[in-house]
Amino acid sequence: MDEKIFISPSKYVQGRGVLDKTGEYLKDLGQKALLMADEFVWGIAGNRVADSLKEAGLSVVEITFEGESSEAEIKRIAKKAEDEGAEIIVGIGGGKTLDTAKGVRDRLKGAGCAIVPTTASTDAPTSALSVIYSEDGVFERYSFYSKNPDIILVDSTVIASAPPKFLAAGIADALATWVEARAAFEGRGTTMAGGKATIAGLAIAEKCEQVLFDYGLLAYEANKRGVVSHALEQVIEANTLLSGLGFESGGLALAHAVHNGFTVLDGDIHHLSHGEKVSFGILTQLAWEDRNQFEINRYIQLLSKLGLPVTFKDLHIEEISRDELLKVAQTALQEGESSHNLASVPSADDLVDAMVAADQYSIAYLGR
Repeated sequence: MDEKIFISPSKYVQGRGVLDKTGEYLKDLGQKALLMADEFVWGIAGNRVADSLKEAGLSVVEITFEGESSEAEIKRIAKKAEDEGAEIIVGIGGGKTLDTAKGVRDRLKGAGCAIVPTTASTDAPTSALSVIYSEDGVFERYSFYSKNPDIILVDSTVIASAPPKFLAAGIADALATWVEARAAFEGRGTTMAGGKATIAGLAIAEKCEQVLFDYGLLAYEANKRGVVSHALEQVIEANTLLSGLGFESGGLALAHAVHNGFTVLDGDIHHLSHGEKVSFGILTQLAWEDRNQFEINRYIQLLSKLGLPVTFKDLHIEEISRDELLKVAQTALQEGESSHNLASVPSADDLVDAMVAADQYSIAYLGR
């Protein structure tokens, strides 16, 4: 497809105390809301959202998200929403909860969708797609929807009180935005929006990278102290809005494909977050592209200072065999993967070599 396409949610709201204004922002979307959050998030944010909706005169149905953005979970919650006659689907929590909420809304044609992230750990909130995993957590596919969420509500005080590792993971996910959008543009690839990148999509992706290098470490330190600083506000927006718009309308490439490849492995790597695995995917893509050492080192430095994986040891796969790495590479390169947005798609052996090179670059730069 040669058409340029840019898509986005209808409204994005970020600031202190936003959770307590949820009812005010959602009252025009419908009168009955289904709220979904995992057991832990109900205590952090779910009850506050429910109270705000009730104060605004909305009816509330509550359901507990069981942990995986799978077809089975989407089907289970969609049935509950349909049986209850819900007009708004509200997802509260992390990326998998939010992806499930979007999948549920897609099954209830005409329903509104509100997304309330409790961490700035992924760029899932704004997009019109979900990453679908098996019930065992193995990546299966992307599921695309006809529209983005209606509204994103981000409470900065909630993000500031979340563990800093979530913000760091979100920074890694967001740092991939420009790296991948640039590669997809150079390869004349198709974006997740279904067309070619727009000037706006690329500009947002590039601005995302600038904000993260300017404010990432300062925001991380503020998060450690639970402080809503200017730097933290900037990074919350970069992780959530800029990265979300930038990846969807700018394009994905190798970094996220490598992440998807890692999901086939067993062991401790399976417990790492999306952003932590994308962190190493960024370095792998830069190594494959043969970017200059200054650019690669710049990424290694920021990612390592944020405590993110930059070596096989960090990923808990220091003893991995080449055959196992080939399985990762083959998954990352399968038909339909974003790796095919590259101007030149590597072979599985070439991709393994790029992963090994990324590992060695980091060891050499950090003197480990």
